[in-house]
Amino acid sequence: MNTELLAMLDYLEREKGIQRATLIQAISSALLTASKKSFTGGTRELRIEIDPKTGRIRAIAKLIVVEQVENPHDQISLEKARLTHPNAKIGDEVEVEVTPADFGRIAAQTARQAINQRIRQIEKEMIYSEFKDRTGDIVTGTVRRFNQKDVIVDLGKFEAIMPLRERIRGEEYCVGDRIRAYVLAVENTPRGPEIILSRSHPNFVRRLFELEVSEIHDQTVEIKAVAREPGSRTKVAVYCSDQKVDPVGACVGMRGNRVKNIVRELNNEKVDIIRWSPDPAEFVREALKPCRITAIQVDEPNKTLHVTVHEEDYSQAIGKGGQNARLTSKLMGWEINISKDRSKKEAVREKTALAAQNLAKALEISEEEAAILAEKGMTALEVIALEDNTPNDIVELLGCSLDHAQAILEKARAAVAEKASV
Repeated sequence: MNTELLAMLDYLEREKGIQRATLIQAISSALLTASKKSFTGGTRELRIEIDPKTGRIRAIAKLIVVEQVENPHDQISLEKARLTHPNAKIGDEVEVEVTPADFGRIAAQTARQAINQRIRQIEKEMIYSEFKDRTGDIVTGTVRRFNQKDVIVDLGKFEAIMPLRERIRGEEYCVGDRIRAYVLAVENTPRGPEIILSRSHPNFVRRLFELEVSEIHDQTVEIKAVAREPGSRTKVAVYCSDQKVDPVGACVGMRGNRVKNIVRELNNEKVDIIRWSPDPAEFVREALKPCRITAIQVDEPNKTLHVTVHEEDYSQAIGKGGQNARLTSKLMGWEINISKDRSKKEAVREKTALAAQNLAKALEISEEEAAILAEKGMTALEVIALEDNTPNDIVELLGCSLDHAQAILEKARAAVAEKASV
């Protein structure tokens, strides 16, 4: 038993990282519980001693010295006591080794299961003790196996789990793959401590920036907010109180190397870096760049922004499936309503309508015909009267007769000539 025990102690200390003293204490308790029934001698205040160097196991009991033994489990005769304790006298308590002759075999048979159970408990306690303060860290591990769609990751001494909900959409893993992940939580469940990993959490991106960007690590640049749709796009708002430091440039890095490293880790997920501002109107301008914003209405009590953008920029401002607007709203913590700026189109429409009215009056044509000419660019008599224009051009636009087109052209040129002579 001694050789086997020492080999077990060496293995567990080396491979599992459990201190020898802790192991000996656990084994002693297990042996004490499992082997009390094996003793025929004294068992009063029984304890197990294990020599950490030799592996020798001894059972020690504290017995009361009496004249005549009535209860061998609690008492020892004066004669026997003085064999190991010469100064013993009636009523004394003496420690006596009561290890049975076949204790090694009995202990090996009866205690193995109890020992293994206790070792597993120690391992679980070590997991919780080591990782309880590591929530929020990034760790690197190896994909060990799959539990349905959850990924079991080997972190060295311990295993962690990355649930399906914490995976990045579209990422596939194979056994043996090396992956980095964010320690989302360390939970002490009835089954023991459980390390929960995540690659989809917004703080995974935050921690990657802290590791990659020295200015963030030393707190020169601050990450104010992160909004993320894992596997698709992330927006990061950064700020620096030092006007000499460009927070966005610091995060992007020389030739974009810093942000490229992060994008590579995220499997080419798009990452937008935005300059944070305490002014919501300025912040939303930065967040929606390069879209051109024509107006912003701030509803402070309801934390709502009404943003008007150029009509041609509307699709970009909203984003595919509303993603850009949605992420901007998450980033700011405000509700954002984006609408098209129709003022320019309305102005053009009004100008065209006015031109059509003037043409209808001057050329004595119907309002419908005048509207067609104006919409096709012939918004003034001077344009219609150009020498390059022919009756056939008017026919093509209005679908009228050649004579009617000739009459319109002649009236236009006559009106322009009359203006010129005045």
